[in-house]
Amino acid sequence: MTLQQLKYIVTVAETGNITEAAKRLFISQPSLTNAIRELEAEMQITIFNRTNKGVTISDEGDMFLSYARQILEQANLLEEKFKNTDKQSPRFSVSCQHYSFAVNAFVDVIRAFDANRYDFTLRETQTHEIIEDVSRLKSEIGILYTSSKNEEIILKLIKQNGLKFEELFVAKPHVFIYSNHPLAGREALDLKDLEEYPYLSFEQGEYNSFYFSEEILSTLDRNKNIKVRDRATLFNLVIGLNGYTVSSGVISKKLNGENIIAKPLQIDKELCTVPEYMRVGIITQKNMPLSRYGQAYVEALKKHIDTNDE
Repeated sequence: MTLQQLKYIVTVAETGNITEAAKRLFISQPSLTNAIRELEAEMQITIFNRTNKGVTISDEGDMFLSYARQILEQANLLEEKFKNTDKQSPRFSVSCQHYSFAVNAFVDVIRAFDANRYDFTLRETQTHEIIEDVSRLKSEIGILYTSSKNEEIILKLIKQNGLKFEELFVAKPHVFIYSNHPLAGREALDLKDLEEYPYLSFEQGEYNSFYFSEEILSTLDRNKNIKVRDRATLFNLVIGLNGYTVSSGVISKKLNGENIIAKPLQIDKELCTVPEYMRVGIITQKNMPLSRYGQAYVEALKKHIDTNDE
């Protein structure tokens, strides 16, 4: 077993595809396949299950990969200490719903580990893809929320994929609106106040079920609905159309400016008999300790939530 072989299997796990991994590693596909088979034979395990759509990680492969990542992380630490650090290129990935505190924490990690070379990725993406990214090791950490409506389904899916959920904070529903919105002077809003304004939400692709919705209370009927894919577009429409979206109320003035404000959402008990909440947390591999970048990222998340500049 060599460090090179471990790098190979981690890259295959991240891409989920031998061909794509070979391109990233700058080696031929047959060479990569042979290296993996030799490692599997040496360790007497099956790390990957081959399918027509690519490869999936076996149960024993999942555990093996957790150890492989730890070994590679320690090897990187040794190289940084005793070799030319200019040659190091740390890698770290996060997949998340559209939260400003997730972006601010990511900035903190890059600054803390400022290097001449690095390969970091932040994916603001769909809910189902977040779970898939972390389960396939494409991202080390995922960030999403659960509520009384989706918790059973989301937590079941997380468990089925060998992941765990760790709560960061619990928030009551808030409305994001333009600072010059006609309702901006109100202390709090209810859904009747918002009936004439466009409701903005994040599109979830083929998983557009309310279980995967990024917005709480997504099952309620609205007259005007607009779905988008990215946070900048949503906020532009909030400003341009006096639209609104429903979220946690945690927003960064530094990142999003003074134009977007959060107002508590009052919910009629006839519409929702159970008190609603957003339980925002991280998802990670169950048997895999966080890398130093992952640890620093979680600490940065907690800092931005606690300071609540947002």
